[in-house]
Order: sequence, then structure tokens, then C-alpha cells
Amino acid sequence: MITLIENEITVDEYLDIRARVNWKRLSLNQAKKALSNCLFNVKAVDEEGNMIGMGRIVGDGAVICYIQDLIVIPTAQNKGVGSIIIKRLKEYVYGLREENTTMMLCLMCAKGREKFYIDNGFTARPTEALGPGMIMYME
Repeated sequence: MITLIENEITVDEYLDIRARVNWKRLSLNQAKKALSNCLFNVKAVDEEGNMIGMGRIVGDGAVICYIQDLIVIPTAQNKGVGSIIIKRLKEYVYGLREENTTMMLCLMCAKGREKFYIDNGFTARPTEALGPGMIMYME
């Protein structure tokens, strides 16, 4: 059974789960700021209480939010954990939306993960109306 715990990801857990999926290493200060400055975060834990996945919401909380750091450890992938996390993240953002307004929820997915996000309600870009996403790494 998977349990979701909201807004309780520790810096050590965050750094550990990023390392477990071979993501870029962050400094301790970067990790602290990332967690403290996000609007919302959720971690998925297994029956033994081990963190097996997580996701964060960043953004302005009014017009646009982004799913950031959706991570599921390799041994828990393809078991529905990512979809459980994304469902909760979407519910959180929907709850921020003012009545009769539109909230944009965006993300940048890793190459090859497009189908997962499409299956969870997202639209791949580019489309007829939307251009491709862009990124700049500032080192």
C-alpha cells in the first residue's frame, strides 16, 4: 500500500531520491531552498515507511504552476506510484484555481516519458497552437 505524505520531505530524503535516479547533484543549500520555496510537495512511502517517490509544485499559485521533480525510484516504477503522485499534485493545483478562471499546470518531461504524462491528462508540445518548450541551463 502506498501512503502520500504532504509537505514533509526532508533535505536528506530529497537529495537521496535524486541520487537514486541519477539526477544532477544539488548542493545542500540548493536542496533546502528548493523544498522551502515550492508551493507544495508530496512523498509516496511504502508499507515500511520508505520514500519511493515524490513530486513538487512550483509557480505563482494563481496563473501558472509547474510539476517539478516527479521522481519514482526504479524498483517502484511501472506500479502506479507516479500516477498516484501526479493525481495529488493536480488536485492541489486545481484547489488553487479561482472560480471561473483557468490555471495552467505545466511540466518538462524527460525524453521517453511523454506517454506517461499524456496518459495522466497532459498535452505534448508542440501542437497547432503551442510551440515547443524551452530551457536554458545557467552554470
